[in-house]
Amino acid sequence: MKFWKSRGRQSSEAAVENVMEEWEQRGPQAGGWDLSPGARANATVVARWFAWAVICAGPILGLLAWMSAAAAVDAVPQAQPRVQHAEADGTGPSGFAELFVSAFVAAGEGDQDQLAAYYPSAGQLQLDGKPGRQTTTQTTAVRVRQTAPGAWSVIVAARLEPTSQPKDTGDKDAAEAEAQSGALRYFQVPVLVSEGSVSSGAEGYVAATLPAEVAAPGGQSHQPQLGYGPERAAVPGDTRAQTAQEFLGAYLTGSGELDRYLAPGLHMEPVSPAPYRKVSVESLAVAGEESADSPATGVPADGTRQRLLVQIRATGTDRVGVPLSYALTLTARAGRWEIAALDATPATAHHTPPTAPAT
Repeated sequence: MKFWKSRGRQSSEAAVENVMEEWEQRGPQAGGWDLSPGARANATVVARWFAWAVICAGPILGLLAWMSAAAAVDAVPQAQPRVQHAEADGTGPSGFAELFVSAFVAAGEGDQDQLAAYYPSAGQLQLDGKPGRQTTTQTTAVRVRQTAPGAWSVIVAARLEPTSQPKDTGDKDAAEAEAQSGALRYFQVPVLVSEGSVSSGAEGYVAATLPAEVAAPGGQSHQPQLGYGPERAAVPGDTRAQTAQEFLGAYLTGSGELDRYLAPGLHMEPVSPAPYRKVSVESLAVAGEESADSPATGVPADGTRQRLLVQIRATGTDRVGVPLSYALTLTARAGRWEIAALDATPATAHHTPPTAPAT
């Protein structure tokens, strides 16, 4: 190591001496300059230091060049394996499960190939009965849960109808078949991303097993406790019922100017085409009221807000009354009630919903 350093230093000094000898051989007027002895001495020193700077800078520049090349190599993006991303809302798996349940319900003897499009092992199934002996009149996914990357559990609600009515023989089996006609049933389907879709990049699904019939998810439903007072019948003197009826009449029948019932800054468009000819308010419940004895015949001070749950009956061209419910927010201004919002959901006992902007 010392020998190498000694040899390197000697070669550097020799290079500097060669440069200086070449400079001296050119004479005092080299390059067109007439130098005095003192100037020549100074020039010799400068040239010597410049030569040393060039020699010392060589290794440093080489190190910098090597570091730049390494950084450029590291900056090259590496190829990443293609990842099959799961759909956040489960729209694809739920739609696939609905189609599979419809085909499964209608399948009969000899329909293995039709089911194989959803469940590849369907060719080994034993299918009995006449194909199409029953069909689904309605199917919809009521619960979609992602169990793993590329795997979902989908519960499909299906309303089944037989294609031919059973004979009324009076026996127990016929009575049960008639009772089940049109009943809502639930099927659980495990859905996976198909292997072919992962390699090709296209979104595809496959059923891991046959559907499993299950109970209704969530068990028995209960009526939620709403955040309104007792329901009261609408009377002619109740100003809030009058405002609700005039507003909903213009909103659903297209008669009258809708903006005259709206608070400043709120804009709504009526339902078009108008589905009803007549609207009547049958009852209402007011948030914060504990008694239904006396209706509100006046209008409070400006800025007072009240939330109402209004039950109406809307009559169409067929003269059939349809019951509808509307959650409204009213505000008082200039001695009259105005519609401040058509609430997206009614207020519950423990939650006040945000008012939906009607545009």
